[in-house]
Amino acid sequence: MRVTAKSDYALRALIEIARRDDAAPVSAEELGRLQDIPHGFLQAILADLRRAGVVIAQRGQSGGWRMSRDAADVSVADVIRAVDGPLVSVYGLRPEAVNYNDSAAVLQHVWIAGRVSLREVFEAVSVRQLADGKLPKAVTSRTADDDAWQSH
Repeated sequence: MRVTAKSDYALRALIEIARRDDAAPVSAEELGRLQDIPHGFLQAILADLRRAGVVIAQRGQSGGWRMSRDAADVSVADVIRAVDGPLVSVYGLRPEAVNYNDSAAVLQHVWIAGRVSLREVFEAVSVRQLADGKLPKAVTSRTADDDAWQSH
């Protein structure tokens, strides 16, 4: 799985929005400045998040972006799906829709198992947890082993 810039930027912007104690709207300019996200790219990401019901835009003098629902109810998986689509795809298809001949059919099971593993982490972490810097033990335990930090 490759984490795209869109997913990374979306999560970073949402962390900034969720960290506001007063839940006041945050301008796209400020989000971009705080997280070093290109403005045009951020605007497109925020539009995707709005369409998915994650954020709402408030117009006017004190306008900006804010969460449309509690940050504790928005998972990393929700955000990735909002900006990039399914967590796992094979040639643009969901793993269950891929067809292989008999000798390669076992690959479909690998793709589906990989999706389950991603869900176990991405659906367990909320934007609130990211904003608070407090990840669930089920996630932090996966990073405790030195091997987890090694590229292979």
